[in-house]
Amino acid sequence: MADSVPATADKLPKDLAAEKGMVNVQIDDTWVQVPVGTRMIEACKMAEKEVPHYCYHPKLSSPGNCRMCLVQMGMPPRPAPGQDPTYEENGYQKIGWMPRPVIACGNTVAENMGIRTGGDLVEECRNGVMEFLLINHPLDCPICDQAGECSLQEFSVEHGRGFSRFEEMKVKKPKNVEIGPRIRLDDERCIMCSRCIRFMDEVADDPALGFIDRGTHTTLTVHPGHRLDSNYSLNTADICPVGALTSTDFRFQMRVWFLKETKSIDVNCGTGCNTVIWTRGNDIFRITPRENNEVNSCWMPDSHRLNFRYLHAETRLTDPVVKSDGRHKVADWFEAIARVSEGLRNYHGDEVAFIGSGRMTNEELFLLKHLADTLETDLLTLVPRFDQSDGKLIAADRNPNTTGARLIWATNDPYAKLNAIREGVTGRRIKALVVFYEDLLAEADFKTSDLENLDLLVSNHILTNGTASASHVVLPGAGFAEKRGSMVNITGRLQRLNQAILPPEGAMDDWEILRDLIRALAPNEPARNLLEDVFGEIADEVEEFEELTMSKIGDLGTQVTDTKESIPLLETERARIRAGEIVG
Repeated sequence: MADSVPATADKLPKDLAAEKGMVNVQIDDTWVQVPVGTRMIEACKMAEKEVPHYCYHPKLSSPGNCRMCLVQMGMPPRPAPGQDPTYEENGYQKIGWMPRPVIACGNTVAENMGIRTGGDLVEECRNGVMEFLLINHPLDCPICDQAGECSLQEFSVEHGRGFSRFEEMKVKKPKNVEIGPRIRLDDERCIMCSRCIRFMDEVADDPALGFIDRGTHTTLTVHPGHRLDSNYSLNTADICPVGALTSTDFRFQMRVWFLKETKSIDVNCGTGCNTVIWTRGNDIFRITPRENNEVNSCWMPDSHRLNFRYLHAETRLTDPVVKSDGRHKVADWFEAIARVSEGLRNYHGDEVAFIGSGRMTNEELFLLKHLADTLETDLLTLVPRFDQSDGKLIAADRNPNTTGARLIWATNDPYAKLNAIREGVTGRRIKALVVFYEDLLAEADFKTSDLENLDLLVSNHILTNGTASASHVVLPGAGFAEKRGSMVNITGRLQRLNQAILPPEGAMDDWEILRDLIRALAPNEPARNLLEDVFGEIADEVEEFEELTMSKIGDLGTQVTDTKESIPLLETERARIRAGEIVG
């Protein structure tokens, strides 16, 4: 949406605003210019004037049912027949103010319109709305899981009375009801904003929620015979302005004001949803979506946001391991790197192969190819991971960085050589195999007997698995939340992965492992002390990354190539914006 333009000498002349699709609007005595068709609440936001609201959400339709966004509207009086409009010294017509408020979420701006976001009329109406919302609302803020990010709590400070004039018994409603496998409902806290109902109907395409009964007894519930089991159900907890809908996984785990927020991206599929990782100490407590209208709007699948517990699993690899006399023993990094480099030197290029992962960052993929080049082998591949798209945000390509591999390895098919490598291992033509972030037995159709044919098997992962058990050297790496880097999603958008927690003490960031292996094999290689150094090399060699740096990627990423791919949920959302159904 276009930005507003303050009424100063450098803005569009008042009379030319219409030619540019703009209208002149007075908001709290200041004239601004906003696009034609802008909703009043969005115009106020552009003018940096807060309008409290509950039911309104720019990604959903506007029912106008909470009435919290009331403002006072004014328009120029209609001239008497035969008379011309009169103008004030500033060139605008005098505004006549309506004696009753209007909802800012359901009305659009017009030329010479006036909007007051404050004043006696507006404040009295908002205070009245807030008093009604609090009549039956429980006073349980100290134990409510939404405390610290509750809009009702925040606005009641400014618009609440501080005491209740209601002396009757509060209406009791259901509490702590499991309406789905991942969502709990406290109906007594619901303020009937209907955000969750509209989300499930309009975005998730699973209209499982609705209101029953009337008046003060209105209750939110699931339709008979249904459960809130959509893979997008946790988004209802994100957009609930109170503590009515909460995540079963996060409920009562931690107060939000104790948590650190780290902006990052999802690595469960090629979409690369933008996320916020919420941590305290070295523990992740939840992951929530972050708005990016070029990637995931402001939504995220439940399956993706909940897939982080394995980072703290008991099967986590925490130290390098070297096989000696048929048994694994813990080693230090110097010994592990030396064992790998000395072993790899014993083989010709066509006897060595490298299997990487589409879950690796651009920097890791670049160094992995550099390592293969150092040993003069072109036996380099990724493991494909494809499934059905859900038609919304989950891409068919479950690898988050296939596009990055295509660009950095300069190939249309980074998976092309997997079969040849598998056959080479089976036929014992390949004698040394280095595997990064993949379990070949579970993901790549290798057999244990295949791996036993190898003279040298080196694996990198964060969890114990079949490949690690068969390996001569195991190099423990860092998980997605434990490292920095960049990836390119299915549409060609370059995005940043940021570190939220530290890896286990004995593990190492994967790009550093690759760097040390390269230095051990080629001592004259650059030091590469910083991740930015590796990205700089990528920018020098890969045309699509030219003149970019890690900092220039930005929080929302930057488009580096056109893959002709699209994200279905975004296409649906853009169609609704064009139809005027939502603001977007």
